[in-house]
Order: sequence, then C-alpha cells, then structure tokens
Amino acid sequence: MSGKRDYYEVLSVEKGADASALKKAFRKLAMKYHPDRNPDDAEAEAKFKEVAEAYEVLSDEQKRQVYDRFGHQGLSGMGGMGGGGAQNVDDILSQFGDIFGDLFGFGGGGRRRGGGGGGRRGPRRGPDLEFGLRLDFMEAIVGGQKDITVPKHTLCEPCSGSGAAPGSEPVTCKTCGGVGEVFQQQMFLRIRTTCPHCRGRGKSIENPCGDCSGRGRVRVEEKLTVTIPPGVDSGMQLRLTEKGEPGDPGGRSGDLYVTLQVKEHEFFKRDGLDIYCSVPVGYSRMCLGSDLTVPTVMGEAKMKIPKGTPSGKVFTLRNEGVVSVNGRGRGDHHVQVVVEVPKSLSEEEEELIRKLADLQQENVDSGKGGFFKDLFGRSKS
Repeated sequence: MSGKRDYYEVLSVEKGADASALKKAFRKLAMKYHPDRNPDDAEAEAKFKEVAEAYEVLSDEQKRQVYDRFGHQGLSGMGGMGGGGAQNVDDILSQFGDIFGDLFGFGGGGRRRGGGGGGRRGPRRGPDLEFGLRLDFMEAIVGGQKDITVPKHTLCEPCSGSGAAPGSEPVTCKTCGGVGEVFQQQMFLRIRTTCPHCRGRGKSIENPCGDCSGRGRVRVEEKLTVTIPPGVDSGMQLRLTEKGEPGDPGGRSGDLYVTLQVKEHEFFKRDGLDIYCSVPVGYSRMCLGSDLTVPTVMGEAKMKIPKGTPSGKVFTLRNEGVVSVNGRGRGDHHVQVVVEVPKSLSEEEEELIRKLADLQQENVDSGKGGFFKDLFGRSKS
C-alpha cells in the first residue's frame, strides 16, 4: 500500500472537480505553504511538495485517468512527480512558474532571497523535452528495449556553452548589472521582469563563438535506448532524467518524457489489463464438447468447451492477460467462442446436415423451425 494521501483529499476537492476548481484549490494551498512565506519550515515545505504533486497529476488528463483507475501505483513509470520522480522546491517553482508569478508578483516562480532582494539563483535548469514513441501491440505487452533518435540541443564544445569565442569570456550585463532581472515602474507598482538584453543570464557576449553564433549550444540528434517495462499502454510516459535540453553552464539538463502510443492488434483487443479475442469453433465441437487450444498474449493456453455450448459464449482464463506495469497483478484473458460456418459443402456433408435437420425437425427450406416452431406452438396452446 502507498503511504501517500489521496490527491483529491490533498487539494480538498471533489473527485469530479474541473480544471478551474483544481487550479483555484492549488493556488490557495500554494500561497499558504509557499517557501517564501514559510522560511526554514520543513513541514510547510513538505506540504508544498505534496500539493504540487497532487495538482501535477490531477491537472493532466491522461495521468488523472490512470490515477482514478489504479491509484498511486498506476502512476509508476509515467514520469513527473506522481510517477515517482520526486522534485525539489526549485523544480516545482520552475514547473509552475506562471501560477506562482500570478501569486507573488513576478514571473518564473523565482524565490525571494534573504533580505527581500531579487537576483538569480544560479545556473538555470534546461527545459524538458517530449518524444512520441509508437509501439507494436506485443512490444507493449512484453516490454523490451527500443532505440530512438531525439533531436535536441547540446552545449557547444569550443566555448563550453558560454557563447563567447575561445579565449574570451562573457561580460557582466550592463543593463541589469549581472542580476538577470530588471524592474519596471508602472504607476505605484514595481514589477520585476527578465532582463531583455541578456535574457536572464546576467552576462552579455561581446565576441560570440563562431561555432554556435553566441548561442552556447548547437543542434544535434542524440541516439538513446529506452527500456520499455511490460504492460505499458497508450498515453503512458517514461521519464529519462537529464536527457532533455541543456541548462545554463553548470546547471543540469531537463528531462526527456517519452510518450507511448500502442498500435492495435488484428486479433487481440485490450481493455486495461484484460485481453479479449473471438475464436471460431466447429458446430460439432460446440455440440459434443471439446478441448480447445487458444492463443493468448503470453502463449498458448488450453480450455474446455462443455457440451451444448451456445455461439457467443465467453470463457475467462484467469491471470492470462497483461501484467501490471508495477509488477503487481495480471489481467485475465476472455475468449468468445462462435460457431464456424463452412463457406462451401461437399454433397456428402450437405446430405448429412439435411438428415440432422430432419432429426431436429428443422424445415430448412421453409425457414421455419426450432425457435419459430416453439414460439408458434406456445401461441396456439
């Protein structure tokens, strides 16, 4: 059992709460537990992280569907805070910077430093990336490894990401004095914004690097190997730590989120952890009963068809479905048997079937008999 509280309880909202209600609840609790309002308060910081984690999951439609169905365990392997990727306060402030900017009067979710002054907190973390990966049906069932090529940026080697030509260094930005932010006075309001000259770096480049034109990074295609756990499904995400865009020199890279899309199968149908299929069976075997070998996603399985089984009957093979992505439990395999009708008959086969119809008092030429006979017989009595 997970020790985490229910996310709806954390935000104090109903299970059917819409996006507006979720955001309103998050803003209220974020204001209450924000680190700037509770300096050196470990309990408030823990509450702040819990609230951010709950909102991160419930505000994402795909993650919310998984959580509503499988709880905290279902989110493992999906990435983000709810998927086991614990983040520190700075990561959270960066992720929800637009919301915190509304709350505290400045963009980017930045935290006030001691004494109430502004200023940058060091090298910025790189942005996250998302990559779509299409899997065959059975690849998602059994898992494995996939090689992918991700277009991204990397720090320029000649200038080590500084953007300045080798032998030179960036200089302190004259506009912001190296702070990375400037203040704008609007009536009685004093608003802090990112420096337009250095774009928040605090440094400007007078002699740009020829390889990256002063940007400090170049475009590359990185080859990566992704491990696919058994039982994944469409919409799930795999998080590759620090495989996203690079941060400022000295800052860590963002993360890469691999979003999975699973192709449909021509024979098997999937619903969560359960698998469904339809198997044609000869009329005589349905009447007399028979042992039947059927395919499942984990190999062949045997089942017994009792005498007199009607067409459309569904049999359930327990624990023959999809394994849960967290390794706890497995779904079932449901087999529907339908009568297989031959497209053509030999003269001998047709003669035997007509004899059987006569024995069962089925008038195949009139189209009446069996069900209709019973129906009309009851209406006359």
